[in-house]
Amino acid sequence: MAAEHDTLDLARLSLGSGQGMRIDVVVDPGQLELGGHELAGEPTPARVDISRTAAGFAMRIRFVSELGGACVRCLEPARVEVEVDAREIDQPASLDEDLLSPYVSEGVLDLSRWAHDALALALPQQLLCRPDCAGLCQVCGESLNDTEGGAHDHPREPDPRWDKLRELQ
Repeated sequence: MAAEHDTLDLARLSLGSGQGMRIDVVVDPGQLELGGHELAGEPTPARVDISRTAAGFAMRIRFVSELGGACVRCLEPARVEVEVDAREIDQPASLDEDLLSPYVSEGVLDLSRWAHDALALALPQQLLCRPDCAGLCQVCGESLNDTEGGAHDHPREPDPRWDKLRELQ
């Protein structure tokens, strides 16, 4: 089992230019929010690939995280498995701000923050309890997942804007 890490000291890896290393770690991406709902994440095994370049480091993190929260349609508990595959470059010697990773500070890679942001970017647009979730009835709030198609119906009040036309009949 891989050890849990929040940070990784890149200098201690002692990589020469062109060398790489694969490290298995456990990362904790922390809590996430999707559509106003908090999603509970768990520490998860991750694979980190680090390559030394002439001007810095090229990094890749891969993991699968299972998140739980409320379904956005029916509010029932929902779980989703999210695959993350993110890459970062930190080339401080290039003096180009676009080539500086926000997750590396003074040669230390912040794995937890990187895992959190990578997971947030990989989240689905909506968390659903199941792909065909029918949601809640707009009138009474009953779950439509438990009813047969068309079995849940409410009589509609006539539109009051048409009252004068109805009087003509």
